[in-house]
Amino acid sequence: MTAPGSLYVVATPIGNLEDMTLRAIRVLKEVHLIAAEDTRQTRKLLSAYHIHTPLTSLHEHNEQRKGESLIGRMEAGDSVAYVSDAGTPGISDPGYRLIRAAIARQIQVIPIPGASAVIAALSGSGLPMDRFFFCGFLPAKATRRRQMLASLAEVEATLVFYESPVRLAGALEDMATCLGDRPVAICRELTKAFEEIARGTATDMIRRLSGQTVKGEVTLIVGGGRKRMEPVADEEILERIGTLHRERKLSRRDRIERVAREMGISRKRVYGLAVKADDGD
Repeated sequence: MTAPGSLYVVATPIGNLEDMTLRAIRVLKEVHLIAAEDTRQTRKLLSAYHIHTPLTSLHEHNEQRKGESLIGRMEAGDSVAYVSDAGTPGISDPGYRLIRAAIARQIQVIPIPGASAVIAALSGSGLPMDRFFFCGFLPAKATRRRQMLASLAEVEATLVFYESPVRLAGALEDMATCLGDRPVAICRELTKAFEEIARGTATDMIRRLSGQTVKGEVTLIVGGGRKRMEPVADEEILERIGTLHRERKLSRRDRIERVAREMGISRKRVYGLAVKADDGD
């Protein structure tokens, strides 16, 4: 009986071709077949490194059907490498179904690590990296995006998002509202010629981007929430309510919800102080 081949999950550069690892080059030359999310994009990479291995497509629209064919080839003894357009397959890219199918059929899955926008952005962000929570792409619709952000408000780890440049301003506005004015790092076009990492608070970035057109792929790093170790004084709550009233002109309800969330205190307590503050105006 023929021994099955292996599935190599190969990370590729996220922009700069020099980030290709020596091991990845060797594996792509030695396997029987390379499956790629976009064969046009992968051909540029293979050409740069003089890799002549046969190439086939495997993307989100054909992953289930084409995956069965690739599994059959591996069971027959061929080794297959899978690459996405950039970075590590399966990280907000296709590949998960193929990996799961290979494992289910007792085919060895071998990761070939390399470039990752998540890790690159974290390493340059200046925000804590000891614990982070990767959230993938934020929902495109504002309502769902706010719901997702609200669900992450108490996560203490650094948050990592992918975001479209055309939705970046809206995402920052929602973050300031749902998470508070946390430190953020906007990492754009990582490893490419126009790489940029902008750091500041969410409101700093909103002001900085006002009137600008953002281009390129964006990885957004956001500081995690913090547990309060000491009781919150009424004066501190009133000061925060007043700041929001003056600077952001939120409704009373929105001010109450945001202060309660930011300070980790009950909405009832904030409501009582907000009523007093409004009565004193």
